[in-house]
Amino acid sequence: MAHKITLIPGDGIGPEVSLAAKRCIEATGVKVQWEEVPAGEEALKKYGKVLPDETIASIKKNKVAIKGPVITPIGEGYRSVNVQMRQTLNLYACLRPCKWYEGVKAPYKNIDLAVIRENTEDLYAGIEFEEGKNATRKLLKDINKLSKKTIASDSAISIKPISRKATERIVRFAFEYAIKNKRKKVTCVHKANIMKFTDGLFLKVAKDVARDYEGKIEFEDRLIDNMCMQLVQKPWDYDCLVLPNLYGDIISDLCAGLVGGLGVAPGANIGETCAIFEATHGSAPKYKGKNKVNPVAMILSGVMLLKFIGEEKAAQRLEEAVKEVIKEGKRVTYDLKADKNDPTAAGTSEMADAIIERLK
Repeated sequence: MAHKITLIPGDGIGPEVSLAAKRCIEATGVKVQWEEVPAGEEALKKYGKVLPDETIASIKKNKVAIKGPVITPIGEGYRSVNVQMRQTLNLYACLRPCKWYEGVKAPYKNIDLAVIRENTEDLYAGIEFEEGKNATRKLLKDINKLSKKTIASDSAISIKPISRKATERIVRFAFEYAIKNKRKKVTCVHKANIMKFTDGLFLKVAKDVARDYEGKIEFEDRLIDNMCMQLVQKPWDYDCLVLPNLYGDIISDLCAGLVGGLGVAPGANIGETCAIFEATHGSAPKYKGKNKVNPVAMILSGVMLLKFIGEEKAAQRLEEAVKEVIKEGKRVTYDLKADKNDPTAAGTSEMADAIIERLK
Protein backbone atom coordinates (compact mmCIF):
# COMPACT_ATOMS: atom_id res chain seq x y z
CA MET A 1 0.00 0.00 0.00
CA ALA A 2 1.29 3.45 -0.90
CA HIS A 3 2.38 5.91 1.77
CA LYS A 4 0.34 9.12 1.67
CA ILE A 5 2.70 12.09 1.95
CA THR A 6 2.03 15.82 1.77
CA LEU A 7 4.37 17.72 -0.54
CA ILE A 8 4.86 21.47 -0.06
CA PRO A 9 7.08 22.76 -2.90
CA GLY A 10 7.86 26.10 -1.22
CA ASP A 11 9.20 29.37 -2.65
CA GLY A 12 12.32 30.40 -4.56
CA ILE A 13 14.42 27.30 -5.18
CA GLY A 14 11.91 25.23 -3.20
CA PRO A 15 10.10 23.68 -6.17
CA GLU A 16 13.39 22.61 -7.78
CA VAL A 17 14.90 20.91 -4.74
CA SER A 18 11.52 19.47 -3.75
CA LEU A 19 11.15 17.86 -7.15
CA ALA A 20 14.68 16.42 -6.87
CA ALA A 21 13.83 14.89 -3.48
CA LYS A 22 10.50 13.57 -4.75
CA ARG A 23 12.13 11.87 -7.73
CA CYS A 24 14.84 10.31 -5.54
CA ILE A 25 12.31 8.99 -3.03
CA GLU A 26 10.28 7.45 -5.85
CA ALA A 27 13.43 5.93 -7.35
CA THR A 28 13.97 3.83 -4.21
CA GLY A 29 10.88 1.86 -5.19
CA VAL A 30 8.84 2.97 -2.17
CA LYS A 31 5.24 3.54 -3.22
CA VAL A 32 4.05 7.06 -2.45
CA GLN A 33 0.79 8.86 -3.05
CA TRP A 34 1.68 12.57 -3.07
CA GLU A 35 -0.70 15.35 -2.08
CA GLU A 36 0.72 18.71 -3.19
CA VAL A 37 -0.33 21.83 -1.27
CA PRO A 38 1.14 25.36 -1.03
CA ALA A 39 2.66 27.48 1.75
CA GLY A 40 4.47 30.81 1.68
CA GLU A 41 4.26 33.37 -1.11
CA GLU A 42 2.51 31.05 -3.56
CA ALA A 43 -0.16 30.30 -0.97
CA LEU A 44 -0.55 34.01 -0.26
CA LYS A 45 -1.28 34.65 -3.94
CA LYS A 46 -3.78 31.82 -4.20
CA TYR A 47 -5.50 31.80 -0.79
CA GLY A 48 -4.71 35.20 0.69
CA LYS A 49 -2.75 33.60 3.56
CA VAL A 50 0.73 32.09 3.80
CA LEU A 51 -0.45 28.99 5.64
CA PRO A 52 -3.85 27.91 4.25
CA ASP A 53 -6.23 25.72 6.22
CA GLU A 54 -6.08 23.23 3.34
CA THR A 55 -2.33 22.79 3.87
CA ILE A 56 -2.64 22.19 7.60
CA ALA A 57 -5.53 19.77 6.98
CA SER A 58 -3.42 17.78 4.50
CA ILE A 59 -0.54 17.40 6.97
CA LYS A 60 -2.88 16.38 9.78
CA LYS A 61 -4.51 13.79 7.53
CA ASN A 62 -1.34 12.28 6.06
CA LYS A 63 0.79 12.63 9.23
CA VAL A 64 3.95 13.09 7.14
CA ALA A 65 5.08 15.95 4.88
CA ILE A 66 8.16 17.10 3.02
CA LYS A 67 8.50 20.84 2.52
CA GLY A 68 10.68 23.03 0.37
CA PRO A 69 12.02 26.28 1.87
CA VAL A 70 9.66 29.26 2.03
CA ILE A 71 10.43 32.98 2.08
CA THR A 72 10.30 34.81 5.41
CA PRO A 73 10.51 38.62 5.25
CA ILE A 74 13.20 40.12 7.51
CA GLY A 75 12.09 42.74 10.03
CA GLU A 76 8.63 43.27 8.52
CA GLY A 77 5.75 41.54 6.76
CA TYR A 78 4.25 38.21 7.80
CA ARG A 79 5.80 36.05 10.51
CA SER A 80 7.78 32.94 9.66
CA VAL A 81 5.64 30.29 7.97
CA ASN A 82 7.91 27.66 9.51
CA VAL A 83 7.25 28.94 13.02
CA GLN A 84 3.49 29.13 12.35
CA MET A 85 3.49 25.57 11.06
CA ARG A 86 5.45 24.21 14.01
CA GLN A 87 3.20 25.93 16.53
CA THR A 88 -0.07 25.05 14.77
CA LEU A 89 0.85 21.37 14.51
CA ASN A 90 2.75 21.26 17.81
CA LEU A 91 5.90 20.02 16.10
CA TYR A 92 7.88 20.32 19.28
CA ALA A 93 11.17 18.68 18.18
CA CYS A 94 13.45 20.08 15.49
CA LEU A 95 16.00 17.45 14.50
CA ARG A 96 18.99 18.52 12.40
CA PRO A 97 21.70 15.93 11.75
CA CYS A 98 25.05 17.41 10.73
CA LYS A 99 27.17 14.73 9.08
CA TRP A 100 30.26 15.01 6.91
CA TYR A 101 30.32 13.14 3.61
CA GLU A 102 33.57 12.37 1.81
CA GLY A 103 34.02 14.79 -1.08
CA VAL A 104 32.38 17.75 0.65
CA LYS A 105 34.73 20.67 1.30
CA ALA A 106 34.54 21.30 5.03
CA PRO A 107 36.71 22.50 7.92
CA TYR A 108 36.50 19.07 9.56
CA LYS A 109 36.12 15.43 8.58
CA ASN A 110 34.26 12.56 10.23
CA ILE A 111 31.79 14.82 12.05
CA ASP A 112 28.43 13.27 12.94
CA LEU A 113 26.35 15.49 15.25
CA ALA A 114 22.63 15.69 15.94
CA VAL A 115 21.15 19.03 16.98
CA ILE A 116 17.82 18.61 18.80
CA ARG A 117 15.99 21.87 19.36
CA GLU A 118 12.83 22.64 21.31
CA ASN A 119 10.47 24.14 18.76
CA THR A 120 7.50 25.73 20.53
CA GLU A 121 8.79 28.07 23.23
CA ASP A 122 11.63 30.48 24.02
CA LEU A 123 12.00 33.75 22.12
CA TYR A 124 10.57 32.11 18.99
CA ALA A 125 7.18 31.75 20.66
CA GLY A 126 6.33 35.00 18.85
CA ILE A 127 5.14 36.89 21.94
CA GLU A 128 6.32 40.37 21.02
CA PHE A 129 5.28 43.92 21.82
CA GLU A 130 6.05 46.67 19.34
CA GLU A 131 7.76 49.86 20.41
CA GLY A 132 5.38 52.76 21.11
CA LYS A 133 2.14 50.76 21.29
CA ASN A 134 -0.29 51.13 24.20
CA ALA A 135 0.04 47.48 25.19
CA THR A 136 3.81 47.83 25.20
CA ARG A 137 3.72 50.91 27.40
CA LYS A 138 1.45 49.11 29.85
CA LEU A 139 3.71 46.06 29.90
CA LEU A 140 6.79 48.20 30.46
CA LYS A 141 5.09 49.92 33.36
CA ASP A 142 4.23 46.55 34.94
CA ILE A 143 7.72 45.13 34.37
CA ASN A 144 9.37 48.21 35.85
CA LYS A 145 7.13 47.92 38.90
CA LEU A 146 7.51 44.16 39.40
CA SER A 147 11.21 43.82 38.66
CA LYS A 148 12.33 47.10 40.22
CA LYS A 149 14.42 47.65 37.14
CA THR A 150 13.87 50.35 34.57
CA ILE A 151 13.43 49.49 30.91
CA ALA A 152 13.62 52.43 28.50
CA SER A 153 10.20 53.72 27.40
CA ASP A 154 11.12 53.41 23.70
CA SER A 155 11.80 49.66 23.98
CA ALA A 156 10.25 46.75 22.11
CA ILE A 157 9.74 43.58 24.15
CA SER A 158 9.99 39.86 23.40
CA ILE A 159 8.86 37.28 25.95
CA LYS A 160 10.94 34.13 26.58
CA PRO A 161 8.75 31.34 27.99
CA ILE A 162 10.40 28.07 29.08
CA SER A 163 8.09 25.48 30.63
CA ARG A 164 8.80 22.32 32.58
CA LYS A 165 6.50 20.25 30.33
CA ALA A 166 8.03 21.30 27.02
CA THR A 167 11.56 20.95 28.35
CA GLU A 168 10.96 17.45 29.68
CA ARG A 169 9.42 16.46 26.36
CA ILE A 170 12.35 17.64 24.22
CA VAL A 171 15.05 16.29 26.52
CA ARG A 172 13.34 12.89 26.63
CA PHE A 173 13.12 13.01 22.81
CA ALA A 174 16.89 13.60 22.70
CA PHE A 175 17.65 10.62 24.94
CA GLU A 176 15.27 8.32 23.04
CA TYR A 177 16.81 9.46 19.74
CA ALA A 178 20.27 8.71 21.13
CA ILE A 179 19.25 5.19 22.17
CA LYS A 180 17.48 4.40 18.89
CA ASN A 181 20.42 5.64 16.81
CA LYS A 182 23.13 4.02 18.96
CA ARG A 183 24.61 7.31 20.08
CA LYS A 184 26.52 7.71 23.32
CA LYS A 185 25.99 11.17 24.79
CA VAL A 186 23.47 14.00 25.20
CA THR A 187 24.72 17.52 25.94
CA CYS A 188 22.26 20.09 27.30
CA VAL A 189 23.14 23.60 26.08
CA HIS A 190 21.94 26.65 28.03
CA LYS A 191 22.82 30.00 29.62
CA ALA A 192 21.62 29.21 33.12
CA ASN A 193 24.39 31.21 34.78
CA ILE A 194 22.68 34.41 33.58
CA MET A 195 19.05 33.45 32.89
CA LYS A 196 18.59 31.56 36.11
CA PHE A 197 14.81 31.13 35.92
CA THR A 198 14.28 30.30 32.22
CA ASP A 199 17.48 28.55 31.17
CA GLY A 200 17.85 27.51 34.79
CA LEU A 201 14.58 25.57 34.53
CA PHE A 202 15.67 24.04 31.21
CA LEU A 203 18.88 22.75 32.83
CA LYS A 204 17.17 21.54 36.01
CA VAL A 205 14.55 19.55 34.09
CA ALA A 206 17.23 18.13 31.76
CA LYS A 207 19.16 16.84 34.75
CA ASP A 208 16.00 15.29 36.16
CA VAL A 209 15.25 13.48 32.90
CA ALA A 210 18.87 12.36 32.53
CA ARG A 211 18.57 10.33 35.74
CA ASP A 212 16.14 8.00 33.94
CA TYR A 213 18.89 7.14 31.44
CA GLU A 214 21.85 6.67 33.79
CA GLY A 215 24.00 3.79 32.60
CA LYS A 216 22.51 3.98 29.11
CA ILE A 217 23.44 7.42 27.74
CA GLU A 218 26.08 9.81 29.06
CA PHE A 219 24.83 13.29 30.03
CA GLU A 220 26.55 16.65 30.43
CA ASP A 221 25.75 20.34 30.07
CA ARG A 222 27.51 23.32 28.48
CA LEU A 223 26.98 27.08 28.43
CA ILE A 224 25.92 28.26 24.95
CA ASP A 225 28.89 30.59 24.46
CA ASN A 226 31.37 27.94 25.58
CA MET A 227 29.59 25.40 23.38
CA CYS A 228 30.27 27.53 20.30
CA MET A 229 33.97 27.57 21.11
CA GLN A 230 34.03 23.84 21.90
CA LEU A 231 32.37 22.99 18.58
CA VAL A 232 35.00 24.96 16.68
CA GLN A 233 37.91 23.51 18.66
CA LYS A 234 36.89 19.87 19.17
CA PRO A 235 33.54 18.97 17.57
CA TRP A 236 34.38 15.25 17.78
CA ASP A 237 33.80 15.40 21.55
CA TYR A 238 30.05 15.88 21.02
CA ASP A 239 27.21 13.71 19.83
CA CYS A 240 23.60 14.82 20.51
CA LEU A 241 22.97 18.42 21.54
CA VAL A 242 19.63 19.42 23.08
CA LEU A 243 18.83 23.13 23.26
CA PRO A 244 16.08 25.73 23.70
CA ASN A 245 14.66 27.20 20.49
CA LEU A 246 16.88 30.19 19.71
CA TYR A 247 20.17 28.55 20.66
CA GLY A 248 19.20 25.49 18.65
CA ASP A 249 18.60 27.56 15.54
CA ILE A 250 21.99 29.24 15.80
CA ILE A 251 23.96 26.12 16.75
CA SER A 252 22.41 24.06 13.95
CA ASP A 253 23.80 26.52 11.38
CA LEU A 254 27.18 26.46 13.11
CA CYS A 255 27.21 22.66 12.97
CA ALA A 256 26.15 22.72 9.32
CA GLY A 257 29.17 24.92 8.68
CA LEU A 258 31.42 22.32 10.27
CA VAL A 259 30.36 19.70 7.71
CA GLY A 260 30.28 21.85 4.57
CA GLY A 261 27.32 24.19 4.82
CA LEU A 262 23.55 24.31 4.55
CA GLY A 263 23.61 22.59 1.17
CA VAL A 264 24.18 19.25 2.91
CA ALA A 265 22.11 19.89 6.06
CA PRO A 266 18.74 18.10 6.28
CA GLY A 267 16.12 18.57 8.97
CA ALA A 268 12.84 17.46 10.46
CA ASN A 269 10.16 18.96 12.69
CA ILE A 270 8.46 16.21 14.66
CA GLY A 271 5.39 16.20 16.87
CA GLU A 272 3.30 13.59 18.63
CA THR A 273 0.97 13.06 15.65
CA CYS A 274 2.83 14.25 12.54
CA ALA A 275 6.20 15.30 11.12
CA ILE A 276 7.52 17.64 8.43
CA PHE A 277 10.87 17.07 6.73
CA GLU A 278 12.76 19.97 5.17
CA ALA A 279 16.20 21.24 4.28
CA THR A 280 17.81 23.61 6.78
CA HIS A 281 18.63 26.21 4.11
CA GLY A 282 16.43 29.06 2.91
CA SER A 283 14.59 29.75 -0.33
CA ALA A 284 17.45 31.62 -2.11
CA PRO A 285 15.11 33.48 -4.51
CA LYS A 286 18.00 34.84 -6.59
CA TYR A 287 18.63 31.28 -7.83
CA LYS A 288 14.98 30.54 -8.60
CA GLY A 289 14.52 28.67 -11.87
CA LYS A 290 18.26 28.51 -12.63
CA ASN A 291 18.67 24.76 -12.01
CA LYS A 292 21.86 25.53 -10.12
CA VAL A 293 21.49 24.86 -6.40
CA ASN A 294 22.56 21.80 -4.46
CA PRO A 295 19.60 19.42 -3.81
CA VAL A 296 21.42 17.24 -1.27
CA ALA A 297 19.95 18.80 1.90
CA MET A 298 16.45 18.22 0.56
CA ILE A 299 17.24 14.69 -0.61
CA LEU A 300 18.78 13.81 2.76
CA SER A 301 15.61 15.17 4.36
CA GLY A 302 13.89 12.57 2.20
CA VAL A 303 16.22 9.95 3.70
CA MET A 304 15.04 11.03 7.17
CA LEU A 305 11.43 10.82 6.00
CA LEU A 306 11.91 7.28 4.70
CA LYS A 307 13.35 6.20 8.05
CA PHE A 308 10.44 7.84 9.84
CA ILE A 309 7.83 5.91 7.85
CA GLY A 310 9.63 2.61 8.44
CA GLU A 311 11.34 2.30 5.05
CA GLU A 312 14.78 1.81 6.57
CA LYS A 313 16.34 -0.14 3.69
CA ALA A 314 15.20 2.41 1.13
CA ALA A 315 16.60 5.18 3.31
CA GLN A 316 19.97 3.46 3.55
CA ARG A 317 20.10 2.92 -0.21
CA LEU A 318 19.27 6.54 -0.94
CA GLU A 319 21.84 7.89 1.52
CA GLU A 320 24.46 5.55 0.06
CA ALA A 321 23.65 6.80 -3.45
CA VAL A 322 24.08 10.41 -2.29
CA LYS A 323 27.40 9.53 -0.64
CA GLU A 324 28.70 7.83 -3.80
CA VAL A 325 27.80 10.74 -6.09
CA ILE A 326 29.39 13.29 -3.75
CA LYS A 327 32.53 11.18 -3.30
CA GLU A 328 32.94 10.72 -7.06
CA GLY A 329 32.63 14.50 -7.50
CA LYS A 330 31.73 14.48 -11.19
CA ARG A 331 27.99 15.13 -11.45
CA VAL A 332 27.66 17.49 -8.51
CA THR A 333 26.55 21.12 -8.26
CA TYR A 334 29.03 24.00 -8.36
CA ASP A 335 29.32 24.33 -4.56
CA LEU A 336 30.56 20.74 -4.31
CA LYS A 337 33.29 21.27 -6.93
CA ALA A 338 36.86 22.10 -5.96
CA ASP A 339 36.45 25.25 -8.08
CA LYS A 340 33.01 26.84 -7.90
CA ASN A 341 33.50 28.14 -11.45
CA ASP A 342 34.09 24.64 -12.82
CA PRO A 343 32.13 24.51 -16.12
CA THR A 344 31.48 20.79 -15.63
CA ALA A 345 29.29 21.41 -12.56
CA ALA A 346 25.92 19.69 -12.74
CA GLY A 347 22.58 21.41 -12.28
CA THR A 348 20.03 20.56 -9.60
CA SER A 349 18.14 18.09 -11.76
CA GLU A 350 21.31 16.56 -13.23
CA MET A 351 22.68 15.79 -9.78
CA ALA A 352 19.35 14.19 -8.89
CA ASP A 353 19.69 12.11 -12.09
CA ALA A 354 23.12 10.91 -10.96
CA ILE A 355 21.77 9.86 -7.58
CA ILE A 356 18.81 8.08 -9.15
CA GLU A 357 21.12 6.16 -11.48
CA ARG A 358 22.99 4.82 -8.43
CA LEU A 359 19.69 3.44 -7.10
CA LYS A 360 19.01 1.33 -10.17
